[in-house]
Parts: sequence; structure tokens; C-alpha cells
Amino acid sequence: MYDVRPNFIIGFHGCEESVRDKLINHPNKIINSNKPYDWLGNGMYFWENNYTRAQLWAEEKEISGKITKPAVLGAVIHLGYCCDFLDSKYIQLIQNYYTAFKDLSEILGDDLPKNKDVPSDYNGDMLLRNLDCAVIEHMHQRILENWKKEIEKNGNSSIRNFDTTRGVFTEGGPAFEGAGLFEKSHIQVCVRNANCIKGFFIPREEIEFPTIEK
Repeated sequence: MYDVRPNFIIGFHGCEESVRDKLINHPNKIINSNKPYDWLGNGMYFWENNYTRAQLWAEEKEISGKITKPAVLGAVIHLGYCCDFLDSKYIQLIQNYYTAFKDLSEILGDDLPKNKDVPSDYNGDMLLRNLDCAVIEHMHQRILENWKKEIEKNGNSSIRNFDTTRGVFTEGGPAFEGAGLFEKSHIQVCVRNANCIKGFFIPREEIEFPTIEK
């Protein structure tokens, strides 16, 4: 009953400036991320209402040599049917799919993927989320397969495929000594259904308001 998120959100995507400009001019040419360590599975990623975090991410990529000219792309997003890990219902759901994925891996004799640290991250945030990604993608695949079976059998289906996936992450060191707040904490959104992206924009710079006439 409450699974469809009715509101729009603003998302920010850190990227190369040329990538930003390409999507502004050709908004239907979306390129999804399909890395095996994506935190929320495959799709296009956005920092929810967090321009600064997107900007910092792009600047970090520039420092590491992966981006030449960092930029931020804005998007208006409707979450739609959202697998929202801020909702306890979906934590329970992914726990069930983890058990199924683990059982299947044992039957096939496959090792479970593992979340891993990267040497440059001294905070130990497990930046390579191979296990999380594999379990989430297993969930999406099983839902899709069951949806197809119902369509083939009945011509319609009561099963819904998720449009988006959403999660909150505590990342980075403490904001100050003894803090329970962390420097890079954020909400991340992974868009699977591109129709949920209603439009892209180049974020404006803030102006002074109100102004005092001299």
C-alpha cells in the first residue's frame, strides 16, 4: 500500500563535465553503472539532495586521475516503486534474498562474493560492495523471472519490478572527536527504470537574496 513513493526528489550525479553536458543535450542516452561492486546494484546513481557530496566525489576522482574536469549533474527523480532500505520491510526482504542467494551458491559450489576495503580508505568503509551488489542483483533477477512467467501464463502479472533502490550510508571518519556523525554520510539512489528521471539540469550557483540597494 505504501510501496510507491509519491514525491519527487532532487538527485546529484558527480561526473566528468563532458558526461554532464552530453546528458543535458541528449537526456535519453543514459549510461547505467554495472560494476560488480555497486552499492545498490546496477543503474544510474545519485546523491539525494546532496550537491556538495556529489561535487566532492567528482573532485576526489580528479585527484586520482579518473576525471579530468569534475562537474555535477542535477536530476529531478520520481522514486516510483522503490526498494527503500530506509524502510524495515525492505531490509527483511533483502535478508530473505541473501539466504536464497547463499543457498544457491552452496548448491552450485560457488564462493560468496565479499565486501572489501580499498587500500586508500583508512576508514574501513568497505567501498567495494561485491556481496551487497550480488544479492541485490539476485533479487532483481528473481523478481524479473517470476514476472515473465506470470506474463507468459496469464498475459498480465501482479508482480512489480523495482524502479529504484535507495539506501542510507554512514561513511568517512567521525565529523568531530567522539561524534556519532560521519563526514561522508549520505542517502544514495540507484535508478533502474530511466523513466523515473524526469529531467536533467545544470545546478545554479546561489545568489544573494535579498539584496541591499546602495
